[in-house]
Amino acid sequence: MRIDLYGGFGEKGRTSVGIASGGKNILLDVGIKVGATGREYYSAIDDAAIQKLDAVFISHAHEDHIGGLAWLQSRGFHGRIFMTAETFAEAAAMLNQYGEQDHVQAFAVAARKAELFTSGDTIDLGGLSVSTGRSGHVAGGVWFAASNGQKSAVYTADVVPDSAVLAMDPIPRCDLLVLDASYGDDAVSSEERIAAIRHWIAERPDGCLLPVPLSGKPLELMAILPERFAIHGSMREPVAAQIAAKGAFRTGVDALLAERLANALDWSEFDSLPDCPLMTFDGMGSAGPSVEAIGRAADQQYPILLTGHIPPNTPAAELFETQCAAWIRLPTHPTRQGNVAIWEGAGRPATLGHSCSLASLAALKQYLPALDDTARTGGHIDI
Repeated sequence: MRIDLYGGFGEKGRTSVGIASGGKNILLDVGIKVGATGREYYSAIDDAAIQKLDAVFISHAHEDHIGGLAWLQSRGFHGRIFMTAETFAEAAAMLNQYGEQDHVQAFAVAARKAELFTSGDTIDLGGLSVSTGRSGHVAGGVWFAASNGQKSAVYTADVVPDSAVLAMDPIPRCDLLVLDASYGDDAVSSEERIAAIRHWIAERPDGCLLPVPLSGKPLELMAILPERFAIHGSMREPVAAQIAAKGAFRTGVDALLAERLANALDWSEFDSLPDCPLMTFDGMGSAGPSVEAIGRAADQQYPILLTGHIPPNTPAAELFETQCAAWIRLPTHPTRQGNVAIWEGAGRPATLGHSCSLASLAALKQYLPALDDTARTGGHIDI
């Protein structure tokens, strides 16, 4: 079994893993790299390899995992496309935000009729099978386990083993584990981060702006925000669809979130900034209503809190660098302890880390001795 590292190794963004075995070639995710330009914006897979692909599997509809799907088709991909119904429902909006418009228009996701599966399903391609499980990162998000009957490799995509909102299924034992190393060796717990965010918001009773991705993090924040908060009106329907995802949540959480959403205030660009927490998307200020909301908030000295990754060359980065925004990470990836537990549960196999700098991987290796902290985008591994 050959594992090709097409994106996200030694870097954050354009996450993409190729697997070849049993006469089959598949791609797990095909993301883009926010803040990059030219060829580095897309996965480092060449046209010859693209045209050999039998299938692409999408773990969830965040830009660094799906943003290159239309581009992949523009380069000659004609294989099968697999994703959950929740990911499919969000795919078009995400591609419109981050894809090149000529690609998006020519290769609309709906026109390709993606093959939908449910978390927990196994897809048999003949010579290679792909099992799935809930990721705990977003509703409908999954991890993938590829097996040829003799060897197996698990690509976690983005996972959250200790989410208080979404459920994650255990990672199976495997020969190679490709971990979500987004936070490196960060050991600060979700409970500590949540307490810090609540305190920051409580100290700003006249309102604040919380830019977030359209899926995943809004659910985590809704569970911890004060009773009165606002969302951009265009978020209501997609967030409601996420809450309706069957089997995605910890017991009772979906009912709580449905009630919180029903009571949330709708906000639009034509309204004044509210005197309560306001969520808009996306989280980096690069697309969606966050573009205008961030500009207005900065001009009016309305407090802004960033809670996720801050890529270089984005409005979020500029805000943070100029001290116009605060940052408190709300964990939507594994902490150090979470990744160690995943690795041990998988049988302590050989391990790679995606979505992380080489320096942060070196720090994590102290706690994961099987971690290869030298693997980079463009390399490959045989197991």
